Amino acid sequence: MRQPFIALGSRLRGVPEVLTLGVKPNFMDYSPDERDLILGTSVVLYPTRNYAQFLTTLGRPIFPSLETHLYADEKIKQTTLFTMLGIPHPRTRFYYALHHKDIVNDFQFPFIAKLPRCSAQGRGVFKIENAADLDAYLARTKVAYIQAYLPHVRDLRVVAINYRPVLAYWRVVGRENFRANVAQGAELRFGHIPDRAIALAMDTARKCRFDDVGLDLIESRGKWHVIEANMKYGRKGLKLKGMDLKQIIREKLLSGEIGSRTVDTEIPSV
Repeated sequence: MRQPFIALGSRLRGVPEVLTLGVKPNFMDYSPDERDLILGTSVVLYPTRNYAQFLTTLGRPIFPSLETHLYADEKIKQTTLFTMLGIPHPRTRFYYALHHKDIVNDFQFPFIAKLPRCSAQGRGVFKIENAADLDAYLARTKVAYIQAYLPHVRDLRVVAINYRPVLAYWRVVGRENFRANVAQGAELRFGHIPDRAIALAMDTARKCRFDDVGLDLIESRGKWHVIEANMKYGRKGLKLKGMDLKQIIREKLLSGEIGSRTVDTEIPSV
């Protein structure tokens, strides 16, 4: 009988070939047999940030990657990484309290301000139209994350697993809203996905080593920009297309695609 795949996080709970052990605060809380399974399996699935770092140091393969865990919900770190890698990204600067006064010298209204953390589903993302808006935003955070505003009526979400696109869809901005998030009233539309956008998303995923991610992109003046990476991407788009995330990952596990140390270089179409 084939040995089960070992998972710590609950993402794959219920998949018959996966044994989910749960995330325990102390490694020694696992039984001796469980510790042997974790350290001896071919790949530890969804180790969460609690164990991803340790397992990587020990040389144990994990999925998702360490980078996928470390950059989750870290907008400042993502922006710095995109910039260092030369990935197209809207002009963005960070300001600590002593330099908040410099924001209006560097950016013209309107611009985008985000909470560096905990701004999922469009919460914590603000369009700053004037000084009063800016003061209200700065009252919420000591570290200001300021980004050039790219006018748009839709953005593109590309979901990639193991550096391969599994779904892409447009998120059309809702009425009287600038945020293209489903939670903010955006409408999902499928079809007519530009190859250039998919290629940029996959190049970004590989360069950043994000192997389970939803990448958001915007086209402005004929150029595509990567806005951010979402490791806790929504499931509505998948459900509307009749796709089940657990089944997708299950098939990749059984085929050997996940757990391999090699990565395909070909960029398939969605």
